[in-house]
Amino acid sequence: MRIVFMGTPEFGVPSLKALIEAGHEIVGVFCQPDRPKGRGNKTVMCPVKEEALKHGLPVFQPQRIRLDGAEALRSLSPDLCVTAAFGQILSEENLAVPRLGTVNVHSSLLPKYRGSAPINWAIINGETVTGVTTMLTDKGMDTGDILLQERITIDPDITAGALTEQLAQVGARLLIQTIGLLEQGACPRARQNEDEMSYYPMLTKDLGRIRFDKNAQEIRCLIRGVDPWPGAFTMIGGEMFKLWEAEALPTGGEGHDPGAILCADAQQGLVIACGEGTCLRVNVLQAPGGKRMRAVDYLRGHQITATHTDPAKEEA
Repeated sequence: MRIVFMGTPEFGVPSLKALIEAGHEIVGVFCQPDRPKGRGNKTVMCPVKEEALKHGLPVFQPQRIRLDGAEALRSLSPDLCVTAAFGQILSEENLAVPRLGTVNVHSSLLPKYRGSAPINWAIINGETVTGVTTMLTDKGMDTGDILLQERITIDPDITAGALTEQLAQVGARLLIQTIGLLEQGACPRARQNEDEMSYYPMLTKDLGRIRFDKNAQEIRCLIRGVDPWPGAFTMIGGEMFKLWEAEALPTGGEGHDPGAILCADAQQGLVIACGEGTCLRVNVLQAPGGKRMRAVDYLRGHQITATHTDPAKEEA
């Protein structure tokens, strides 16, 4: 089977590897253009491109596949296209090219959590179960017919980065099962129930801003859900601190304004009052210009003299 693979970040790499290991003919790989990254603003290749080049596969990087990638896609005459976190929306013209259609590997249990960041939002919202769906892509946003699904339990301590790695492996396995059934003409197919649909937007940097009027468990979910990007943060004494690991305490915040710093020492670490009488014990933080470190270690050599976190600035 002639397959065109489309993906960009690390999530897509296991699926591409699985296709290669299964012996499928990968006639082309599409990914986002190389972009500057890091403090040095150095242009780097995306993970999918790096993997494709290891295997000598032709790589295409259109700015917009709808426009400057359409001809290249047609020239490859694929039987099937596979997308896994590609990062671009395919046009009806693109979707009409592959003989068997386009299979997308989506990291949620559709129709829930449509959109570009389902893993992050599932953790932020405190979900305990998620999974992967293979679906036939149509012109809508994650609205195509469901092919296969696999559910997994979300570990209560897992971060979005770690869950992405876990689901990428699940997705690769599910993709190979899906293609095998498609080749046999035996793959199940079901329309999505729009009554159960939910959609969540792209992540923004400001999403990581902690609002301490929420209860501590909600804040802890936010911290896990925006790790590694954009990272949860709060302002203390006019400086931005990122909070990477924390535990929610069901009591201790009673009678204190949300955001009040209840403790900041090398014995107990950093404890902050939250909504509903709860409080948050920060276990790992990152000070301005510093690296991630245990809060108790940071407080051995630094003082936090502020009594309250700075109020969250609402978006205009």
